[in-house]
Amino acid sequence: MSTATSTATSTGAPAQAAADSHDLIRVHGARENNLRDVSVELPKRRLTVFTGVSGSGKSSLVFSTIAAESQRMINETYSAFLQGLMPTLNRPDVDVLDGLTTAIVVGQERMGGDVRSTVGTATDTGAMLRILFSRLGEPHIGGPQAFSFNVASISGAGAVTLEKGGREIKERREFSITGGMCPRCEGRGTASDFDLTALYDDSKSIDEGAITIPGMSMDGWFGRILRGCGFFPADKPIAQFTKRELDALLYKEPTKLKIEGINLTYTGLIPQIQKSFLSKDREAMQPYVRAFVDRAVVFAECPECGGTRLSEAARSSKIAGVHIGEVSAWQISDVADWIHGLDEPSVAPLLSSLSETLDSFVEIGLGYLSLDRPAGTLSGGEAQRTKMIRHLGSALTDVTYVFDEPTIGLHPHDIDRMNTLLLRLRDKGNTVLVVEHKPETIAIADQVVDLGPGAGTAGGEVVYQGSLDGLRASGTLTGRHLDDRATLKTSVRTPDGAMEVRGADSHNLRNVDVDIPLGVLVAVTGVAGSGKTSLIHGSVASRDGVVLVDQTAIKGSRRSNPATYTGLLEPIRKAFAKANGVKPALFSANSEGACPNCNGAGVIYTDLGIMAGISTLCEVCEGKRFDASVLEYTLGGKDIAEVLAMPVSEAVEFFGAGDAKTPAAHKILVRLADVGLGYLTLGQPLTTLSGGERQRLKLATQMGEQGGVYVLDEPTTGLHLADVEQLLGLLDRLVDSGKSVIVIEHHQAVMAHADWIIDLGPGAGHDGGRVVFEGTPADLVAGRSTLTGEHLAAYVGRWDRG
Repeated sequence: MSTATSTATSTGAPAQAAADSHDLIRVHGARENNLRDVSVELPKRRLTVFTGVSGSGKSSLVFSTIAAESQRMINETYSAFLQGLMPTLNRPDVDVLDGLTTAIVVGQERMGGDVRSTVGTATDTGAMLRILFSRLGEPHIGGPQAFSFNVASISGAGAVTLEKGGREIKERREFSITGGMCPRCEGRGTASDFDLTALYDDSKSIDEGAITIPGMSMDGWFGRILRGCGFFPADKPIAQFTKRELDALLYKEPTKLKIEGINLTYTGLIPQIQKSFLSKDREAMQPYVRAFVDRAVVFAECPECGGTRLSEAARSSKIAGVHIGEVSAWQISDVADWIHGLDEPSVAPLLSSLSETLDSFVEIGLGYLSLDRPAGTLSGGEAQRTKMIRHLGSALTDVTYVFDEPTIGLHPHDIDRMNTLLLRLRDKGNTVLVVEHKPETIAIADQVVDLGPGAGTAGGEVVYQGSLDGLRASGTLTGRHLDDRATLKTSVRTPDGAMEVRGADSHNLRNVDVDIPLGVLVAVTGVAGSGKTSLIHGSVASRDGVVLVDQTAIKGSRRSNPATYTGLLEPIRKAFAKANGVKPALFSANSEGACPNCNGAGVIYTDLGIMAGISTLCEVCEGKRFDASVLEYTLGGKDIAEVLAMPVSEAVEFFGAGDAKTPAAHKILVRLADVGLGYLTLGQPLTTLSGGERQRLKLATQMGEQGGVYVLDEPTTGLHLADVEQLLGLLDRLVDSGKSVIVIEHHQAVMAHADWIIDLGPGAGHDGGRVVFEGTPADLVAGRSTLTGEHLAAYVGRWDRG
């Protein structure tokens, strides 16, 4: 018998089988993004939490290295044909990755922004409901697609040519598809009406720039099509158009034309807006597009389907007196109870599977959602927990689950529930890797890996690995702040007015009347689903003078960087142009100043088809992105490439005084430093920033907008314990400068620091929607009358448990 297969040693003790020796995930020499040759060994079938300040390298190690390589190797098991249809993944920059298992990534990304995507469609719950109604619904109207608001009913007939026995014969064929789509709103649930004054200025002609729709400029192809289509005169004011000409401008369906010898398609303004803008969920739109849509389009509930999105036939088929549209509009916890009450042996497996999925929603704290809720309206935390549902009942074991801050958007009351779910996944024999900042989740880890010591170029190292108690004693930034507790203010600011909200009833709000104090820091609190966002976004955010900083993720390509995103590059380019007497466009790597070899990318990309693409440093500009002639121009002794390589902290001084003094640039840089991004370089690609860095970059940008009231939706998302202190200082400076600040927040440190708290609840969904407390944090702690009060009292150490 060979030693490899032996089950006992010469001493009689059982020998370890070779397969049992692979109990570690080994990473050696990881260099992704800012990682500095990181080497770490992680135990399998344990829960490991990765900590560290935002930008320290947590995501680079967990997502860009471990999870990315696991997914890349799985993709390589497919055929070359299938790999060609899949996204191409590069091999991470790492020397050794050993002991990997299949990785399932549950990230923070919001769910699809398509207006047709709902909670039901995203979780397959809607598909199961449609099958249920197609089997049990009375009267019977057809298969599952007859209950789908994404399938239209169509029919047709005609002659088809077939080959039979070597002869061509013609036969008449008919077909029909019974779908559940409402024909009036095309399955959207809302009908739209347009304010034509927001689309064009009718006192001007097309040639004079009458069209005011974003992205539809007369300088490009759009202008050439309008001028050359021949449906209306381009030199006549729109107010003088005939009825036929105006109809062609507004409503004409896509029509193929030949203009200047080129085949083009003309489409009326309204069909074009519906296709370009209204096919997306509002939350997924760019801010300037969203502002236009809010101004130009009035949405109302579809009068034909009542907002259910369904055809009359789909609404006529019922089970126990209710149709599928009504069930989809219920709170999920109520749908679960209804399904439990159905006793139909003919569909028992379907009812069992549906019950398990719906119970998982309730168990994970999302029982307050409805299945017809548009997926794009879910917060980052709600979307992440929704994605978790399909894994809770999975029979898979020995896989690696990777979570990116699963406690985002969770009230302290709900964090215990999330921790239980993470431990359940581990106890089934899985490896669970969690990137997290909340002490409550760090506390349940079998092992903690702390990265740092700082962020960006000051991070990228493993500064501690071990137990929670060891982390406390380690002296790292996380260790020092782990037991931080904010204290209640001894005195609070006095309001200088109030913003009245009367009869707020959006979503689950129950005719809420509340006065929001102005001139102070107000925290709006409550469990997830209690109505916080409905109250503030529905009744406050749209008012004049209100600046909203919401949770929508910032988007950017590898050509985007903090300088371009914040608008900082504009005053910098103008300062360079003025100092050297040339055009500002020369100082943009995306315009005239770009290196001609790499087109301003700094690297040359080589596409290798199904293999990972290769990027090599541009030999001409050496990664500087600019043409050599542009780098001869300087400002304050530095060229544009050297300026973009500066960290924010250095740039604040550079543009604040001396020959390079540029007040417009300095103002933006100070805001970036205020939110704790002093270590970022101005030209760092946005694709390399962590979630917390992106959130703060967005905060810094929108703080520059003019307004008297700032509304911040969970600004602590992605922030380390040490960064929260800096955020509180920033909020104080905003209030002290005369602004009113309203924060929707779950973090107890922000609650304790507020001047006034408005707590909603008492529960989520139809158990919430009421104001259960208004007052100072001290009064909330003293009364402990709400869930928020109990948890805040425990946080500040004022709760006598005895």
